[in-house]
Amino acid sequence: MSSLLSFAKSITLDDINSLLHRYSELGPLPGIMLPLLEAFLPILPLVVFVVANASAYGMWFGFLYSWIGVSIGSLLVFMIARKLSVRYGDRIRLRFPKAQNFFDWVDRKGFTPIFILSCFPFSPSVLINIAAGMSKIPLHTFVTAVLLGKAVMIFTLSFLGHDLNAMVENPWRIVMAVAVLVLLWIGGRKLESRLT
Repeated sequence: MSSLLSFAKSITLDDINSLLHRYSELGPLPGIMLPLLEAFLPILPLVVFVVANASAYGMWFGFLYSWIGVSIGSLLVFMIARKLSVRYGDRIRLRFPKAQNFFDWVDRKGFTPIFILSCFPFSPSVLINIAAGMSKIPLHTFVTAVLLGKAVMIFTLSFLGHDLNAMVENPWRIVMAVAVLVLLWIGGRKLESRLT
């Protein structure tokens, strides 16, 4: 454990840039696959993947690859939930009666809750995708809301994290990045607490 800590402390900005350069040499596949995997495994750090993509591929390609991966992952989770809800939807709703308000809200409002929750990097996207899949909203409504909401979130993170050198040289960018992430986190928590 101490060797891992000493290794982490000895990493320089040049080491990080070198790692990101090697990462980008693998082509767009890692930039798409890592955010896609996060749709299935929410314990993975999506914010880190988006910032790494923006640093490795540049702001625009990093944004594009992250957006493609997150969007495809969300759609796949939605489609799996939609298939399973045909068979198990009523049982799941009965088993989790406290979640009924959320299901009702998604059914009633459709686009709005999915769009708003997709804008926040710390919202539980896998739960949103599953709830949307179990709801009666049309596929095109879900796809539109996710594409637009995730675009807002990923663009914000890509813009803030695309140039690590600039963040080190201009510490105000770090303060701004932390402030934006905190505001997004607070907004997501308030929305989540309102739903529960």
